[in-house]
Amino acid sequence: MKVIGAGFGRTGTLSLKHALEQLGFGPCYHMVEVIQNPGHAEAWVSRAEGKPLDWKTFLKDYQATVDWPGCTFYKELMEVYPDAKVLLSVRDPEKWYESASNTIYGAMKGLRKSPMRHFLPFLKRMQRLTNIIWQDTFQGRFEDKAYAIDVFNRHIEEVKRTVPPERLLVFDVKQGWEPLCRFLGVPVPSTPFPRMNDTAEFVGRIKKRQRVMQGVLAGVVVLIGLGLYFALR
Repeated sequence: MKVIGAGFGRTGTLSLKHALEQLGFGPCYHMVEVIQNPGHAEAWVSRAEGKPLDWKTFLKDYQATVDWPGCTFYKELMEVYPDAKVLLSVRDPEKWYESASNTIYGAMKGLRKSPMRHFLPFLKRMQRLTNIIWQDTFQGRFEDKAYAIDVFNRHIEEVKRTVPPERLLVFDVKQGWEPLCRFLGVPVPSTPFPRMNDTAEFVGRIKKRQRVMQGVLAGVVVLIGLGLYFALR
């Protein structure tokens, strides 16, 4: 592990994931890795519940982390990887809150209401995993905008106090390649800095997944109905 991301989600973390991988610090762990590797959710939940996790085994294939759930454990990761640098992604607090409300928080609320969570164990684990964010980090008060922004700002200040200055970069993706490459000691690419996963893109992707899940649920209902029909004939 060479780079530990300490910034909250919706601070350009998916763009950072792709930027770090382009610079040779990949694979980079992001929440999308949990979605692509369903078994990972249980490991994060277990750690959040206080059970031990062998980080070097769990993250052995990764050179960097960004986003949740990794940022929740940045202090622990710093101890496990004492030579790793820490990247604190930041954003205007008001814009961060608006973005998080319209994307990851909205998706979480949709997950809690989805009947699919009763049929798919992965969705149950993901719901438990999101509690690391919404219950542990925000104490269940994310909808209180002032409180959520205060948590966001306090986290940034805590990271600044905790991480030695020579080991820390406070970074806004709007700054582009130069400060990131200087911090990591690598050449600046000739290609534009990645710009990914804006609110419109995120919402569109979630709606597409919801349509797919609704189709799956309809299929399950039909199969159950047919099964009962033939069983009762």
